[in-house]
Amino acid sequence: MKLVADLFDPEPDVWGLRGDPWVWQAMRDHLGDTYLPPSLGEAEAMLYAAFNRIAGVDIATETQQSVYRPEFAHGGMSSGHIHIETWRAELLPLLVDRAQSLL
Repeated sequence: MKLVADLFDPEPDVWGLRGDPWVWQAMRDHLGDTYLPPSLGEAEAMLYAAFNRIAGVDIATETQQSVYRPEFAHGGMSSGHIHIETWRAELLPLLVDRAQSLL
């Protein structure tokens, strides 16, 4: 069985804002020891739920382009900001595609 942590390597080359890599790492840490669910739907639901919990927003309904979370602020102008649209359009779909390739 594959671990969810396998989905997070390698990291993407491009991020939306400076908080995004920290969310990526927090998701890897949060889900890392979890086994990949047997179905793509379950894997997708688990990834989206983890993002919602870690970022503190519901990505399906959030209307702001970005949100600020102080725990992801580590320096720089957009430090601590999470770019919702990048997660919605690129990062979460990347993780789901990787899950599909492992199932």
